[in-house]
Amino acid sequence: MDLAATPARSDDSYLHGPGPAWFAFTMTLALMVFDYVDRQIIVSLFPHMKADWGLSDKQLGALVSVVSVSVALGALPVALVADRFSRVRSVVVMATAWSLASIACMVTRNYGQLLAARAVVGLGEAGYGSVGAALIASHFPARLRGALMAAFFASASIGSVLGVVLGGVIASRWGWQAAFGVVGVPGLVLALMYLWVRDYPTAALDTTRSQALHSPAKVLRFIVGALAGSRTLLWVCVGGAAQLVVVSAVWSWLPSFLNRVHGVPAEQAALRAALVVLAGAAGGVVWGALTDRAARHQPRGRLRLVAALCLVSLAVLVTAFGAPALGLALTPGTQFGLILCGGFVMTCTVGPASVVVMDVVHPGVRATGAAVLSLFQNLFGLALGPVIAGGLSDALGLATALTITPLFGLIAVWAFLRASRSYEADTAKARPVTEEAATGSPATSPHQPGRAAPA
Repeated sequence: MDLAATPARSDDSYLHGPGPAWFAFTMTLALMVFDYVDRQIIVSLFPHMKADWGLSDKQLGALVSVVSVSVALGALPVALVADRFSRVRSVVVMATAWSLASIACMVTRNYGQLLAARAVVGLGEAGYGSVGAALIASHFPARLRGALMAAFFASASIGSVLGVVLGGVIASRWGWQAAFGVVGVPGLVLALMYLWVRDYPTAALDTTRSQALHSPAKVLRFIVGALAGSRTLLWVCVGGAAQLVVVSAVWSWLPSFLNRVHGVPAEQAALRAALVVLAGAAGGVVWGALTDRAARHQPRGRLRLVAALCLVSLAVLVTAFGAPALGLALTPGTQFGLILCGGFVMTCTVGPASVVVMDVVHPGVRATGAAVLSLFQNLFGLALGPVIAGGLSDALGLATALTITPLFGLIAVWAFLRASRSYEADTAKARPVTEEAATGSPATSPHQPGRAAPA
């Protein structure tokens, strides 16, 4: 659909009205939960799979890694198709694919089949976060986007916790293979219901951007050009990935820390770690809302507040895990309380980073811009955190590793402060072409009332 055919709307208004917007948000969030339920359920099935199939730990780990690799490699192609085709139909296809692949895991008979099915789960989920974020951002007024984006991505944490819990419960009653089928069915139902979500119009691209999406080589050049042309996008990708090194390291190794250092039984350690994950989900929503408020009078205030929060999370987590080395006598309860507080703050970048990317990329490639961020976050954040912490643990001990890993937050602080310098200029630069085409008049400055918003 040509953008010129779409009526301009205020950036402080809903695209189709509050009802369709909140329906789209509810459906998109619900699918995000089951995205991560299907992704993470396998972790709680490891003991059963090891006993039945005699798999090694390396093979078990590969069943998790293959999903992350598929997600990272598939996110950009899927987002490119969604940007130029249809966000809603793309989501329906993606959700159907990953749900069917999860159900297929139930009937696999050997490791190779299961690994292939898990790869398809990741491929189906590859572009969902990016496309879902773009859909939400386009439906809602600018004043709500930070909080809603944070809630959307925080739902991944809820899905992760549910996946682990449901896997254990279902496996104990009906067997570990049945778990894949039980959690795959709701995704199929939601995929069909998603057909009632209203899409946003596909924005027209100028000739340069349109030609840039015709081949993989041109897409790669387009991505490099986008990063080079928008300092904000580049620094937000760096900062978001660096902070997720901290998040993924803490979430991955906290159960082992509680078990090894404090002698907490494995099951109780997992439950306590789940509390930290849930605290992170709640924190993501809170900080998303607060950074929205910080951006009302001065947009760069969003990134400056995020940088400050990264510094706070670093200080709290280093104190919590490094208490003995720092000469602090903390009781186990006090130490866990500090870890819980650190977990609440450390997810501060998730919502704001997505909002900033939506602001500084062309409306016609919003999902693609989000996919660039997702690529950085997956390959250089979520994938690296557990490995880096594990290597440090082998060399120095787990407590020391978890004391050092939060220092990656310094990179995040530096990157977000750098991004704040160019944020407003890059936001203005991303708007004029489409807005003038849509309205026939020059675009007003970003974040001001009456500005024609991209749809």
